[in-house]
Amino acid sequence: MSRTGLERVVDRRGLREFLGLTDRVYADEPRFVPTPRQQIWRWWRAGVPMYVLRDGGTGEVVARTTLHTDADFDVKLGRRCQLFGLTEFTGSAAEPLFAAMTATARAAGDRECLFGPVALLPNQAGGVITSGYADRGFLDSAYNPPRYVAAYEAYGFGRRFESDTWICPVGPSPPPEPLPDGLRVHRGDVRRLDSQLDLLRELLNASFAQLGYYTRISAAQLRRQTDGLAYLLDESLLLYLTRAGRPVAFVLCLPDISEFVVRVRGDLGRVNQLRLLATRRRYRREAVLIVKGVLPEYQGCGYQRLLSAQLHRNLAAGGYTTLRSTYVGRDNPASAAQFRAMGGRPLHGYTFYERMV
Repeated sequence: MSRTGLERVVDRRGLREFLGLTDRVYADEPRFVPTPRQQIWRWWRAGVPMYVLRDGGTGEVVARTTLHTDADFDVKLGRRCQLFGLTEFTGSAAEPLFAAMTATARAAGDRECLFGPVALLPNQAGGVITSGYADRGFLDSAYNPPRYVAAYEAYGFGRRFESDTWICPVGPSPPPEPLPDGLRVHRGDVRRLDSQLDLLRELLNASFAQLGYYTRISAAQLRRQTDGLAYLLDESLLLYLTRAGRPVAFVLCLPDISEFVVRVRGDLGRVNQLRLLATRRRYRREAVLIVKGVLPEYQGCGYQRLLSAQLHRNLAAGGYTTLRSTYVGRDNPASAAQFRAMGGRPLHGYTFYERMV
């Protein structure tokens, strides 16, 4: 079966084909949770280069990807990367897709490697799962068939930033203990969400700066990432800790609406947002820990443990039964230890891929 070269998505018809590929690749796979279509539309309108690969005989789209760059990530990794993301392919399309991506990176003249899949950066979303295929994917995390791992590695991609997602039961929690003097736990407030997100962004950038993949999130990036958060937020699951009035640690969880996202095929437009609002109590039995962190100078003081205990109490009080976590690096055992203390286990093995060009 012959293949054409990469074709850039330049109009709405092409974007519909780009979006529609996952409907075919995952037609019989309810464990796959698609990236919301509105998010992909926003990236496309913002100029993120999106490409499809067609079958040369039928013209049918058999693979897709983004090909983009980020100067801050280049500095972080110490080389100029051709980033790729939202990358999906049918069974026989992996090699021609990877070959076309490599050719594009070489043609740029200044790219040293392919790195991904990221959407649009590894501290936002992306990745490939390498184990745990029997367990469904979830909000803000990856899911893919085992053949993806085989395809990447057969083409010479190597694993980077290996991690795990986690799943924890939510059982009875012990009563709260008095906080040490000067410490106070605060919770989310949709009426003050903008100011709280600004506060969390400062904490996030400071506490994650030491991670090898992390680049600073700007205020504009955070606004795009959290667009629509207010209609989804459970205020009791956004917590931050202050010491003498200064924010020093935080945790953000969201109700897991993955089943709803699968049901509407990733369409979280206005009509489906209203449907979700009308039925959101159905989706307050499972939650996803999106991100947590502690300022570097206060790491090791037990502050994240205090927040985790309060989070566990809030989850139990809210009737949640399960907590999933987005990926945690295997070089970060302290973060994973908190999930083990909850009786949790690794859910999906997780990695990004890199290949020199």
